[in-house]
Amino acid sequence: MPIISSPHQFNVEDLYLDLRGVHGTPLFLKCEGFNFAGSIKLKAATEMVDAAEREGLIGPDSVLVESSSGNLGVALAIISADRGYRFICVTDPRCNVTTQRLMRSLGAEVQVISTQDSNLGYLHSRIQYVRDLCASNDRYVWLNQYTNPNNWRAHYEHTAPTIARTFPDLDILFVGAGTTGTLMGCARYFKEHRLPVTVVAVDAVGSVTFGGLPERRVVPGLGTSTRPQLLDEAWIDDVVHVSEPETIRACHAMAARGFVLGGSTGTVVSGAARWLGEKYPGEEPVAVAISPDLGERYLTSVYDEGWLREHFGPSVLSTDSLWSPHP
Repeated sequence: MPIISSPHQFNVEDLYLDLRGVHGTPLFLKCEGFNFAGSIKLKAATEMVDAAEREGLIGPDSVLVESSSGNLGVALAIISADRGYRFICVTDPRCNVTTQRLMRSLGAEVQVISTQDSNLGYLHSRIQYVRDLCASNDRYVWLNQYTNPNNWRAHYEHTAPTIARTFPDLDILFVGAGTTGTLMGCARYFKEHRLPVTVVAVDAVGSVTFGGLPERRVVPGLGTSTRPQLLDEAWIDDVVHVSEPETIRACHAMAARGFVLGGSTGTVVSGAARWLGEKYPGEEPVAVAISPDLGERYLTSVYDEGWLREHFGPSVLSTDSLWSPHP
């Protein structure tokens, strides 16, 4: 039985869901949401704060600031509460109300930026707000998950080695692309250790991360309206794009079997299932996908009938549009 004194010390690393028993897809889903932050972002948050403390960037009067669509904000709010720091999360209207309330309950200040940028997103506006805030007073410390190498290093040192130990014969790894910290850390690990693993990035339709055209996106999590500076496409082997209706149908298909997982997870699972159906029809390679988050924070969006009707119409979950793992 583990006994801990800080919330970041507890994180379930060895839980995998066999999707063959859920929807017939030959895919193992690494569930990363079983920690006090509810998502994989606890690793990056811990690594970035630890590094900033070691480097003397954070002092007694410092105020941590970060731009986040939700999960990293919660993780930083938890660490800040534990270590006695003030924390400001700069987010946008797509951030779930539940997530905002959770951050505030932890003592964080939440600033919601509603000015869209030219790519139909909010990221540029959020980052500009952070820059202006930091320029106004040197007490503000921006960890900057978009450029901070400790973002990807957390997954190079923890996530990827864990997967490699559990699946020594791994053929394919699917990783969602947001800031690309998880993606870059895992891809670097497998390539630098010369392991024969195909690393496939999963992105949202409407994201500009891999050069796609910007489109409206309402599900928080994966995808960006500004290309992440951490991204180096030389480390990855393929990219698959998933529409938001596909994300929603994947989430509901898993929930129908008792697994309520987050929107980011729905995107990764849908993209992985389609890619496997196209590349390995009728075969069962050893494939793992990373599930970044759980579903409770999406109860007012992805799992809410009124929200779905408002944004996608009544047909998004109709019988003839149910999610299938194969094209």
